Amino acid sequence: MCATLHHSVLATPRLHYTRLLLCVYRWCDGSLFPHSKGCLLSILVLGAGADEVLSGASAVGWYLASQGRRTGADAKQQSQVWQWLSFADNELTPVACAVVFPLLGVMGLDKKLQQSSRAEMIRILKVLDKNLEPKTFLVGESLTLADIAVATAALLPFKYALEASDRKVLTNVTRWFLTCVNQPQFIKVLGQISLCEKMVPVPPMNSTAPVPAAKAKPAADAAPPSAESASGKPKTEAQLKKEAKNREKLEKFQKKKEMEEKKKQEKKLAPPTEKKAKPEKKEIGTISYDVPTPPGEKKDVLGPLPDSYSPQYVEAAWYSWWEKQGYFKPEYGRKNISEPNPRGVFMMCIPPPNVTGSLHLGHALTNAIQDCLTRWHRMRGETTLWNPGCDHAGIATQVVVEKKLMRERGMSRHDLGREQFIQEVWKWKNEKGDRIYHQLKKLGSSLDWDRECFTMDPKLSYAVQEAFIRLHEDGVIYRSKRLVNWSCTLNSAISDIEVDKKELTGRTLLPVPGYKDKVEFGVLVSFSYKIEGSDEEVIVATTRVETMLGDSAVAVHPTDPRYQHLKGKMVVHPFCDRKMPVVFDDFVDVNFGTGAVKITPAHDQNDYEVGNRHDLAFINIMDDNGNLINVPPPFLGMKRFEARKAVLQALKDLGQFKEIKDNPMVVPVCSRSKDIVEPLLKPQWYVDCADMGKQAVDAVREGQLKIIPDHHLKTWFNWMDNIRDWCISRQLWWGHRIPAYFVNVNDPSVKPGEDMDGHYWVSGRTRDEALEKASKRFNVSTDKISLRQDEDVLDTWFSSGIFPFSIFGWPNETQDLSVFYPGTLLETGHDILFFWVARMVMMGLKLTGRLPFTEVYLHAVVRDAHGRKMSKSLGNVIDPLDVITGISLEGLYNQLNDSNLDPVEVERAKQGQKSDYPDGIPECGTDALRFALCAYTSQGRDINLDVNRILGYRHFCNKLWNAVKFAMRTLGEGFVPSEKAQLPGQESVCERWILSRLSAAVGLCNAGFQAYDFPGITTTIYNFWLYELCDVYLECIKPVFSRAEEDGASQIQAAVSRQTLYTCLETGLRLLAPIMPFVGEELYQRLPRRQSHNNDASIHVMSYPETTEFCWHSEEVDRQMDFVMTVVRTIRSLRADYNLTKTRADCYLQCIDSETVTLVRQYSQQIQTLSLSQTVQPVTATGNVPEGCAVAIASDRCTVNLMLKGLIDLEKEVSKLTIKKGELEKQMEKLREKMEKSDYKEKVPVKVQELDAEKLRQSQTELEKTQDAIDNFKRMM
Repeated sequence: MCATLHHSVLATPRLHYTRLLLCVYRWCDGSLFPHSKGCLLSILVLGAGADEVLSGASAVGWYLASQGRRTGADAKQQSQVWQWLSFADNELTPVACAVVFPLLGVMGLDKKLQQSSRAEMIRILKVLDKNLEPKTFLVGESLTLADIAVATAALLPFKYALEASDRKVLTNVTRWFLTCVNQPQFIKVLGQISLCEKMVPVPPMNSTAPVPAAKAKPAADAAPPSAESASGKPKTEAQLKKEAKNREKLEKFQKKKEMEEKKKQEKKLAPPTEKKAKPEKKEIGTISYDVPTPPGEKKDVLGPLPDSYSPQYVEAAWYSWWEKQGYFKPEYGRKNISEPNPRGVFMMCIPPPNVTGSLHLGHALTNAIQDCLTRWHRMRGETTLWNPGCDHAGIATQVVVEKKLMRERGMSRHDLGREQFIQEVWKWKNEKGDRIYHQLKKLGSSLDWDRECFTMDPKLSYAVQEAFIRLHEDGVIYRSKRLVNWSCTLNSAISDIEVDKKELTGRTLLPVPGYKDKVEFGVLVSFSYKIEGSDEEVIVATTRVETMLGDSAVAVHPTDPRYQHLKGKMVVHPFCDRKMPVVFDDFVDVNFGTGAVKITPAHDQNDYEVGNRHDLAFINIMDDNGNLINVPPPFLGMKRFEARKAVLQALKDLGQFKEIKDNPMVVPVCSRSKDIVEPLLKPQWYVDCADMGKQAVDAVREGQLKIIPDHHLKTWFNWMDNIRDWCISRQLWWGHRIPAYFVNVNDPSVKPGEDMDGHYWVSGRTRDEALEKASKRFNVSTDKISLRQDEDVLDTWFSSGIFPFSIFGWPNETQDLSVFYPGTLLETGHDILFFWVARMVMMGLKLTGRLPFTEVYLHAVVRDAHGRKMSKSLGNVIDPLDVITGISLEGLYNQLNDSNLDPVEVERAKQGQKSDYPDGIPECGTDALRFALCAYTSQGRDINLDVNRILGYRHFCNKLWNAVKFAMRTLGEGFVPSEKAQLPGQESVCERWILSRLSAAVGLCNAGFQAYDFPGITTTIYNFWLYELCDVYLECIKPVFSRAEEDGASQIQAAVSRQTLYTCLETGLRLLAPIMPFVGEELYQRLPRRQSHNNDASIHVMSYPETTEFCWHSEEVDRQMDFVMTVVRTIRSLRADYNLTKTRADCYLQCIDSETVTLVRQYSQQIQTLSLSQTVQPVTATGNVPEGCAVAIASDRCTVNLMLKGLIDLEKEVSKLTIKKGELEKQMEKLREKMEKSDYKEKVPVKVQELDAEKLRQSQTELEKTQDAIDNFKRMM
């Protein structure tokens, strides 16, 4: 099929649609439509004969986008894309043009119309903003036609109409728009977009902006309409109808332009009028805390609160004071930690971060959750310890220091020698290793720093040595030669977690360290082996053809009829005299390839097991560096991937090569060195996990150990029931050297041992102890024994596995060990459930006889806003401190330039950062970051974290700030809170309601902490402060305090409101303190204290609110207020419909029964205040409502009647509504026409049909409402 794009000379020249289609076209790479360059895209002709035509921007856009796979992943997403196309076309574009065209001089300026259009545009954009709040793109996790269409429609407002203050309100829309227009495809069409600074008319340019397409001829020069298409075929009825519509539109457009030109000329002749310049709104800058306060001293809280919330001001000085006061220590407030505490003990150890650098947002999530839990347990009065620590990170640290040595001194670790190199690592650790602790403190982590530990410290190193020796003596640790994941670059075995699995769809060239040219992967090479003594051959296939040099058999399935005659036969290796058996094994897939498989036992895990089952030769063909050994010339000594090419060519020369084809596969890549991982046979130390694994899995099955959320249980059981032995040897210098010694006996009665023979290995705390053990084992004197200590170190996960008890001095019986082990909880990411959690459980049970903790809470893994794994090379690894303090795009670039990434990766990362953070990262503050991270944990296994969304929670902090400032003014200088939180007596319905909501919040927060429902906690706190306290209660009590200034009788009610307000503020701050420790402390310190709390110097040592104290929750009061708020929202909606922004109207509430009348009377003051009504009067069902009211149904119990007569221009409103009615009728007619077509049900997707039907229903409802409003206004007239 060929495809041609061209512009119809009769089409209305709409630049918006041109931009839209050009952007979509860019995403198709232009490759699908080679003849379309330089053309406007309003008609798409499919097929060489032009027999199929698509016309209209939406249809053409959809077709193009579907070719570029930008229309959604499934039917649901495609329906959503259609909805957003309609939104862009019918809602955003018209109003954007109405606002911007007068500024561009395209149409005349009607100021009132422009203002109302601008208000409507802001309203529409707020709808869009709300939709974008939880996500990065409109549909799914990647950019679609929906984003292209809506962003193109939003282009005019952002360029000419939305000032900085507007963009601040539309945070999510602005972030999304910038993400879209900074995509390369947008930039190619639109160039760099500059945002509006001030909404002013744009001076005309000498020439119109160039459109990347052929210019359309003016209408006067256009060819006359023809009954034939460009191809000479007669035009269809649909084409002719379309052309007629286009002509009609063009005529209307020309008339409109003539009228506008006429108005312009009239305006020029009119005398000029002076305009008053509006004062520009000033941006509030960063406020800092400048009072000199020595570290550890209390912050000055006597000065006034700054005008607005500033993280820099709020977070200053508090942490060092908390630390100095000992608030983070379990000893605080008690004489001895061993004393029984009726509240219990809470102990949790930090998942020790690597010493190699800085924390990222994944660590920040871990620490936000853990600190919230720790602070909550501490406020509950439990003996609480959160123990800090850091992991020595064997491979990662060694790589970092080796690179540093080579960069600065041009030396390798071998040039220095082992001892000196280890000294260099310690030096680096002492210089750089505390950055992590600095970050943890900035995050507000309430860790007991006096108990901080490092896995290479003497105390922990001794525990590691003891654990190895005990397990070795018990036979749990043993020596064996098996396949390991080998990194040729590191010259070390690596763990599974350090192997990245790179998925390939077919032939791919990948860079490999040590090779100048990229290496080919993702292909399947087929070749043949000759059957000994015949001309017959067996064809096998492999993705690693170089390994055929180590083949020792060919395997087929026992039931495969094609190969039954080969039982007992041998195949001949083409490059040596090796004869290899044909073996029959169930592991072979009969349907894959030829059903015959080459077997390389020394270089493939499956082949290794086949080799053991059939007693095959294990031929190792690679040394530690990946060079070939034990192979014939010319391959001997070749690098492995150079040998790949040589073997392939040699097979071709022999005529035994068959074919090469693309093959989807997974390539194992070392995460540290980026080398291709090789399975190699190595003698290593292993941990026998069979019995320990069974104990660990039984602990979960029997309920002794609880894993939360329980959907991780399947993974746990799957891993643990099929657990393999654990390789703990690492060929490194940095780490815990294995305390095992190989024994050489200088005595003829003892034969020499081999490295893989465990009998010749002894372990010992010292060399002398090992010597004594060897002497006893071989029954010879010590002078006949020489020992060689293993050069290897232990896997880092080994020391991490005993972390929960090694930090307390195990194996010694210490006070900390007796009090804090076993711990209470282990909180970490689900990605290390097996690598760390399972090993802690196994080693805890084996070495101490007890579980290390009773609960495991696994949080989600943090990904970026696009769902990608955090990776330095993508530029999406964000330092939490950069979110807290803010950073420019240039600052992010500088960090990349200072990193260890190669130049290509740096440039790719910069592109990613520019797309995601075009203006850098705004200052959000610690509290907003913590709150956002906790709120995000509801997303399941993965969190797609949009850094820009965190800014919204900084605005929440500002709302708290303003609420407390208002409250402090309201409470007054001499306010004294009551002895305890209680119902003050004489409270109004509003007081009873807010105390009910406060009690409900207390219950929900405690339940949330107990169930690890962090989104539930954040939602409760957010709703209470924002929607209940600020939006409702504070507004309700403002008139109370106003009346109290003039009316002595109202002062009693004002006093009750003050006590209630104080209770809400103090309790609300205590509720949020575990999640937002800094702003919680800052605002609490400004409040007066209850006498019972005078000794509570900090909010973090106060008691957490509990339902036993706050027991005023009333479902009846909540139901009543829900009804009231429904009525208020209905009145507000009516006011908005009739543009009553400042005018107060009388409101008549017609109630269905006397009970509702009573309820309205009871809450009339609140309804009046919250709805900005002049008066609120209940009317019975049979009562009369005055004429001239707008009507809306609030609920089945109440109808709102809002008096409009005398408040609005009735004729103007009727005129506007009549125009709206006409537009609705046209839309409905167009939609019905579409739906009534004969092929509609066959060709249009079901989801789109459902959407069309829903749209028609909604339009019908809107039409009926419009008609009702017209009739209502006419009655008033």
